Amino acid sequence: MKSDSKLQKDVMDELDWEPKVDHAHIGVSAQDGVVTLSGHVNTYSAKLAAEEATRRVKGVRGIAEEIEVRLPSQPKTADEEIAKRILDLFDWNVLIPSDKITVKVEHGWVTLGGKVDFHFQRQAAKEAASRIGGVKAVADTISVKSAASSFDIRNRIVAALERSADLDADTITVSADGDTVKLSGKVHSSYERRLAESAAWAAPGVNRVENNIVVVF
Repeated sequence: MKSDSKLQKDVMDELDWEPKVDHAHIGVSAQDGVVTLSGHVNTYSAKLAAEEATRRVKGVRGIAEEIEVRLPSQPKTADEEIAKRILDLFDWNVLIPSDKITVKVEHGWVTLGGKVDFHFQRQAAKEAASRIGGVKAVADTISVKSAASSFDIRNRIVAALERSADLDADTITVSADGDTVKLSGKVHSSYERRLAESAAWAAPGVNRVENNIVVVF
């Protein structure tokens, strides 16, 4: 299965390859095979062409299509307007600690910075910024605080796996080194593999997860 970053790059390359699409104002994000297209194009046909190009990319399981059709005569979204809209969206989202995240916009390219307590807060901020019209891409430099010890991180994840009704925790091995978690073992489906990874990301202080779990059918 492709990583989110690889899938995002492949979709962006395919949009660049498609002559019917002016990809300069299209933002792309990916999560678990679902690609979100944002930004704007000049015509409805270009919007459809962008969606068709995305569907051609191997690994795309779903598309969240949020591209706006904007006539050339309409004013373009300025960087300061994009930044304000992102900050407003952060303020409205209870999952995002807006006071801990910085936003920089340059020619439609958004860079998020700062430090949060949980990975899901970092992910929520990236997803929210990607939905804003005019955003070409989002660079996520937000870090997750590593206040917990490796021992504590591992125990929290193991406990979460044992609580899950959809997982056999005995078949999964968890190890932690600093803020990096490694998962190994065997499960019976891709869903169980993703579920285990989600449990690892939910632990406070986790900055990286290496998922080496094998799916055995």
